Amino acid sequence: MDIQVNMERLKKDLQELSQIGRDTAGGISRPSFSKADFEARRWLKDKLKTAGLKIREDGAGNIFGRIEGKGKTVMAGSHIDTVINGGMFDGALGVLSALECLRRVKEEKLSLSKPLEVASFTDEEGNLAGDFLGSRAFIGTLNKEILEKGKTQFGTSLSQTLKDTEFSLESILEAHKHQPELEAFLEIHIEQGPVLETEDKPIGLVNSIAGKHFWLCSFRGEASHAGTTPFELRHDAFLGLSDFALKCTQYVATHHYGSMVTVGKVYLHPGAFSVVPGRADFTLDFRSQSQKTLQELEKYFPSVAQDISSTRGLKFSSKIIDKTEPVAMPERIVEVMKKNCQENDYPFMVIPSGAGHDAQILAGVTDSGLIFIPCEDGISHSPQEKIDWKDLKKGANLLLHSLIRLAE
Repeated sequence: MDIQVNMERLKKDLQELSQIGRDTAGGISRPSFSKADFEARRWLKDKLKTAGLKIREDGAGNIFGRIEGKGKTVMAGSHIDTVINGGMFDGALGVLSALECLRRVKEEKLSLSKPLEVASFTDEEGNLAGDFLGSRAFIGTLNKEILEKGKTQFGTSLSQTLKDTEFSLESILEAHKHQPELEAFLEIHIEQGPVLETEDKPIGLVNSIAGKHFWLCSFRGEASHAGTTPFELRHDAFLGLSDFALKCTQYVATHHYGSMVTVGKVYLHPGAFSVVPGRADFTLDFRSQSQKTLQELEKYFPSVAQDISSTRGLKFSSKIIDKTEPVAMPERIVEVMKKNCQENDYPFMVIPSGAGHDAQILAGVTDSGLIFIPCEDGISHSPQEKIDWKDLKKGANLLLHSLIRLAE
């Protein structure tokens, strides 16, 4: 197929968007419903309008640009929100590549049977109420209690964040009512890992996405003087956490290699010099491509924590904050992308994803596909995010040709 993306235009779009939300640390801070996010939303809508696409926005703030057709919709996209001090490619690359694909379809006046849409989903990064707020709202799988009672990472409630906006908890929960029937959803994203770069492949075709559990946990002991309390009389919450993190890591590495467990944040109380920590609050993130493994780990981790607590005179508690299930990408979508890679002589490899994506959520209502391109040193969620523009050209053209094939 001769049609190609306009790479200079796509590159310019990415560079323009990357200027919105620039922070003093040299990265991009554009959490959803922030001042920078609303500026980015206006910028994106202007791009959709200029491209001649039909624009709509649902009650969750998800933005869509559409080329009309008959039958089920073929959709592509990602998100434009960022983590705090993030990079310019995570999410934005997927939205703007999809926009460029639809522009080229219109410019070439291609006659396709099915409608095409570009989608930009709200708060994929989970700054507000768990990951994938927008795409979960889109398919109707949000947890109302979490929205109402949960706290954003900024310490406020979601309703407070929405107070001076056109959105509300009610509008978010009703967003799914405006969902079109989908034929397929495709997303292009940086890999966020080193595999493609190591293997010298410009394209990764994702065949599965890991499920993720995110817990808030705590070991509670007794604060005491660091100079006068003998080791055998201490109830050191930090040592309990240390034992737990090491034993859990060793277990997953030896019994479920390929799955992951991470203690990402730790808060010690009272957190003072010369005081044995009486409480250790921490996050627990564990992931696997296997549902069976996740179910086993759900039982194993509390069991280990209770054993440690008994030994050290501690109490353990945990709370599930968020979880997603593993997803296998449909063979028909992977085959469409394989065929397009072969026809265009794009080297590729089939690869799993350990990170979650909107494509994982959309898989709950349609056949979903995910394209990876390499990122330098596997770095993402960082101002140091970098790509090779030649890889993006291949990936964006693969997205374009796959959308056309699915919409014919």
